[in-house]
Parts: sequence; C-alpha cells; structure tokens
Amino acid sequence: MPSTPAHPVTVGFDLDMTLIDSRPGIKAAFEALSAATGTFVDADLAISRLGPPLEQELAHWFPKGRIDEVGELYRTLYPEYAIAPTAAMPGARESVAAVQGAGGRAVVVTAKHEPNAKLHLSHLGIEADAVVGWLWAEAKAEALREYGASVYVGDHTGDVRGARTAGALSVAVATGPCGAEELRAAGADVVLDDLTAFPEWLARHLEG
Repeated sequence: MPSTPAHPVTVGFDLDMTLIDSRPGIKAAFEALSAATGTFVDADLAISRLGPPLEQELAHWFPKGRIDEVGELYRTLYPEYAIAPTAAMPGARESVAAVQGAGGRAVVVTAKHEPNAKLHLSHLGIEADAVVGWLWAEAKAEALREYGASVYVGDHTGDVRGARTAGALSVAVATGPCGAEELRAAGADVVLDDLTAFPEWLARHLEG
C-alpha cells in the first residue's frame, strides 16, 4: 500500500478539454442557441477555441447589448443539449482517483457556469471534492489559493496563468486548443500529452 503523505496534496483541474471533451455537447448547445435566436453561430469554430468565458465567444456573434440575455439563454439550453454528448477525457477519472488515493483533494476550477459544470461531473461519474465555476485565467488563483492547491492541471495558456498567479505548479495537457510548445512558452512547468500520463507523474511528484 502506498503511504499517505504527511501533507496531503490538493490538485486543481480545469474542466473543458482537460477532464471532459465537451466539444460535441457545446456544438449542440450553440446550434440550439442559433436556432432559438435566429443568429448564425459557427459552432465548429466556437468549439475550436474553448477555454475563455462564454461571453467572449458570444461577442463574436451577438451585439454587446445582447450578450447577457443570450448568455442566460445558452445556459438554460445547455443541460438539455450539452451534457449527454460529452465524454470524459482519457485518464480523467484515473487522475482524480490518483489524487484522492494519495489522500489528497481534487478540486475542479473552471470558467464554466458552475451548475452546468457539476452536471457534467455527475453525469460522467467524476467525483471531485469541490467544484468552483465562473473563474478564468488569473482569476482561477482565487479558488486555487482558497483550497490550498499546489498543482493546477489545465489545457489552456489561461490555465497556466492561473496556476502561476496562485503560486501553484502548472501541469498542462496538450488536449485542448493550445499545443505543447505554446503551453511551454506560456510558462507551464510540466507538459503532458494527456491525462493518461498524470497518475504516474503525480506519484513521482509526491515521492520527490
């Protein structure tokens, strides 16, 4: 049996394209939004740049004065269209379990609407110790500091910035819109191809 560290680790995880592949679900939600509003949204383009808050994407398609209204509509449509098509990323469940198996806590910190983030995790059976939504890039440091996270895992340069702002080790996975070199250039301390490599990395990290 592995020994539990004297000071159990808290690891933060991003959600979209880190723990979950939400592209099919988000595409369906944008298509439903487009149909409901009569406004064209290139859903394929939108899902190629996941990470930043929803409002940043909506600004490409809707006038500024409608962003709040359309954002609320999108979030209302989201559970019906986006939850079922979304899958766990390879290694996601195992990575969360590895943290908890070491006596630590796995905390999801995401820019996504928090209730919808929780729906995703519940649907996929990923049991995080806490979920904090509505935080992007540097603002993610608020939750990472609150929970004492020493590691933050994400797929976007914004996640790297959030980790560094919090003084946490930035572990990046090249499974989202940002490639490995871009993540390294942004200051990621560790870059993995995907989460399947995370449990082994974590074991080495805790031994060190």
